[in-house]
Amino acid sequence: MNDSDPADRVPLRRIAALALPALVVLAAEPIYVLVDTAVVGHLGRVPLAALGIGGTVMSFAAWLGTVMAYGTTGRSARRFGAGDRRAAVEEGVQASWLALGIGLAMIVIVQIVAGPLIRALAGGPTPVAQAAEQWLRIAVLGAPGLMLVAAGNGWMRGVQETRRPLAIVVAANVVSAVLCPLLVYPAGLGLHGSAIANVIAQLGSGLLFVAALLRERAPLRPHPSEILAQLVVGRDLLIRGAAFQACWLSATSVAARYGDAALAAHQIGIQLWFFAALVLDAVAIAAQSLVGAALGAGDEPQARRLGRQIGLIGLASGVLFAVVFGAGARVIPALFTPDSTVHAQALVVWPWFTGLLPLVGVVYALDGVMIGAGDVAFMRNMTIVAALGGFLPGIWVAYALDLGLGGVWAGLALFTVIRLVALLLRVRTRAWSLTGATRPS
Repeated sequence: MNDSDPADRVPLRRIAALALPALVVLAAEPIYVLVDTAVVGHLGRVPLAALGIGGTVMSFAAWLGTVMAYGTTGRSARRFGAGDRRAAVEEGVQASWLALGIGLAMIVIVQIVAGPLIRALAGGPTPVAQAAEQWLRIAVLGAPGLMLVAAGNGWMRGVQETRRPLAIVVAANVVSAVLCPLLVYPAGLGLHGSAIANVIAQLGSGLLFVAALLRERAPLRPHPSEILAQLVVGRDLLIRGAAFQACWLSATSVAARYGDAALAAHQIGIQLWFFAALVLDAVAIAAQSLVGAALGAGDEPQARRLGRQIGLIGLASGVLFAVVFGAGARVIPALFTPDSTVHAQALVVWPWFTGLLPLVGVVYALDGVMIGAGDVAFMRNMTIVAALGGFLPGIWVAYALDLGLGGVWAGLALFTVIRLVALLLRVRTRAWSLTGATRPS
């Protein structure tokens, strides 16, 4: 059968049925953070600053959760594609044990290091540091729930079930959004009320995902070998994520050296970049589930067709973003600040930002394909090479040559192009599309 036969393509509505609920789940947390910020912001400058510092620490837990969800989806999808839903759910059981262990470890570690860590971030034993430490010590109690939610999302995406995780995550965020102002103001708990609302919502949603596992009647005994295999996948994705973080931090550091206006313009561009990434990640999650299932079923041609199809969807999405943001080049920055100097710097960023979006669309889509295939070691190595061999030296050379904000974004372009080329070369080989209920070593 011809691989390019349109009749063999996965219907767009099937991809959308996975991508759209994933998008809502991905967006739920940032939207809640905005609500939480608005509520706490009315308490004053110190509580708001404290929330910012404490929230930065807790965002690391959210990052770990994302890594866990992605790794679980690929492994679960393969077993589901092989026709063994029970084994796919058992991946979720093992991921949940791992999630619980990581969550409990985070509680212990944060309770030990919260004081010195927060003081280091806040620049000393200030009122902000004291408030942030108190918030963090409470908020981290929800870490087991946060990690269980990630594991639950992972295995449910793997078995291509979208309604239950969507309902659980949305309900939890609604509960938290309602509880937060009630605990902060009428209950008189102030900033502590924000942390308590987070903990209640996270533990509650984590328990709902555990209940979903219990309804599947899967064996609940932990299997160390399976947990270790999941840790290996998680390790590779964590290293990849660390390379990303090094790039974003370095870009911000270099942009800051060009002055406040340049840094503000860079922040506008990078936050819009992250917003686009949020939408494109939903397509990548659909790819994880569908590609993993195809390879688990032994259908390599279907997996390869999916790879091409998802890549084209990513390209189309990136082009759409580029058109919208390109048309708003002189309008969108004004939504963030009235400062004309920042607007001028934003015009330096904009051609790079919009021009890269189609490429980014393909990169994020193919990232999802590779994660679904379990080809995470390649992704780890590719990202490290792109970061250490392209982005980081590129932007520091740009700084040494005084190329301004355009040099920073040229480094980001180099990072994106290296990843794109590597992914396109990889997808042409058969090294990524190994079939079986588990990825062969």
